Amino acid sequence: MGFTQNTLDFLFENRLHDSRDWFNEHKQDYKRYVIEPLSELVAELAPVMGKIDRLIICDPKRISRIYRDARYARDSVFRDEVWYTFARERPNAWAGHPGYYFSVGAGGIGYGCGYYCADGGIKEAIRKMIIGDDPVYAEAYKAVKSQRTFEMYGELYKRERFPEQPPEKRDWLNRKEYGVSFFTNDPAVMFSDKLTEKVGRDFKRIAPFYDFCMRAQELAAIKE
Repeated sequence: MGFTQNTLDFLFENRLHDSRDWFNEHKQDYKRYVIEPLSELVAELAPVMGKIDRLIICDPKRISRIYRDARYARDSVFRDEVWYTFARERPNAWAGHPGYYFSVGAGGIGYGCGYYCADGGIKEAIRKMIIGDDPVYAEAYKAVKSQRTFEMYGELYKRERFPEQPPEKRDWLNRKEYGVSFFTNDPAVMFSDKLTEKVGRDFKRIAPFYDFCMRAQELAAIKE
């Protein structure tokens, strides 16, 4: 089926109304225009993700909730986007393994790879790999530099923390979080019947970066 303008329109209107009554009246639209195409994309990407990491879970039942967490968002009920995280089993979104993600919102679609919230031990392992010229880092760096889809995300520290390192390393070392992301609101991309194929190709292209994150995870666990 794929995403259509109806997908974005529903997510925009639902957030605009921000009403459980309105949502319940249009729940079938939510299923048809948002959940069904996203579920289809997750299922179709399963073979690709399995080749990247056989432990990555691809289960449409794990698509994010459109409801906001009432504990942290008392001024609104709904988000204007939903997403799926392709990752190994983990205790919660704030801890555990890195992963890939795909999101669709009122403003467009986005996808990428990395950590949502890496702890101090993982960041330390990442920095040691970079400074030590670990081969896994070298492959990740090459994969990121050789493509034009993804950009590095993660806020930079205001003060240089590794001034003695070369510029290409400082760009990675001085980040508070680690990941790569892509966002577009181009209808030719969002509504293409080849979207899943594009996402799959991009995910495979950036797989060395995922391997880099997973290696940091393993090193941090060993230190513990």
